[in-house]
Formats: sequence, C-alpha cells, structure tokens
Amino acid sequence: MSAVRQAEAPRDPISPGRERYLSHTNDLMMVVIDFADGPSEAPDPPHHHPHEQITYVAEGEVLFFIDGTPHKLSAGDMITVASNLPHCIQLLTEKVRLVDTFNPIREDFLKS
Repeated sequence: MSAVRQAEAPRDPISPGRERYLSHTNDLMMVVIDFADGPSEAPDPPHHHPHEQITYVAEGEVLFFIDGTPHKLSAGDMITVASNLPHCIQLLTEKVRLVDTFNPIREDFLKS
C-alpha cells in the first residue's frame, strides 16, 4: 500500500456510528477509527490482543482503560498498550477520532 487519502479510503463499519480505515506495511499498521455515537454511559467491553498498540487521540475526549485503570485523554494525547493487556474506551464527546498503530499488523482487520 502507498498513499491513503481520507476522502477516498474505503471504510469498514465496526458498528452503528463507528467505522475505520487503515494502511499497513509488512510489520506495522495504522488504523483511523471514527466514532459518532458518543458520549457513552459506560465503557466498551474490555478486549486484548497480542499486538503492541499506540493510540493517538486526534479529536474528542475518551476515558481509555488499561487493565482497569482509567486515563482521561483529549485531542493531542497518546497512550501505549502492551501486548495482551485488557483495554477499552468510553467516549466522553459525541465525536471521537482515534489513530491506532499496531505491531505486528492486525491480520483480523484485513479484508479477505
């Protein structure tokens, strides 16, 4: 893959009000996730994966829970998540844009 233009990027719906688009190399993946279903009354269910993750908050505010510990993040903030640590978010604003990077790439995010 080379350049991915936001206006032309194919979007993958995650759930109502949530979609993502991405780019990757053999070992690194960047995923932009747009949320338009906030604010949330409760956090999403925690999940974990073997990938290392760094998340950048591009727009909005979230509570980002890592292993049960909440971190309030706003646009411009970043957070790192080690492999296999349970984590989740709670939207604090109507719209949120997160930019996630993963190593290795999330094969489960690729279309077959």
